[in-house]
Amino acid sequence: MANGQDDRKRAYWRANNRLILGLLGVWATVSFGCGIFFVEQLNRFTFFGVPFGFWMAQQGAIYVFVVMIFFYAWRMDVLDHRYHMDDDSE
Repeated sequence: MANGQDDRKRAYWRANNRLILGLLGVWATVSFGCGIFFVEQLNRFTFFGVPFGFWMAQQGAIYVFVVMIFFYAWRMDVLDHRYHMDDDSE
């Protein structure tokens, strides 16, 4: 019984780590890619009257980060239920 529970915990943390690494990749792409590396290409477009690269560096990255927080909370709730790690499963 303990071995099955250990396997479930390992699978849960593996899924959690994949989720975190994926979100870190999105964060790095938006923060560094849109705000630093591709800012010149993005500035060719305007958004709310300002160059899009500038807007992404100043505001867009913050909005993406907030959306990522809610997405992480939702996905972790799904993972908690899937692997029976939530408080409701006791």
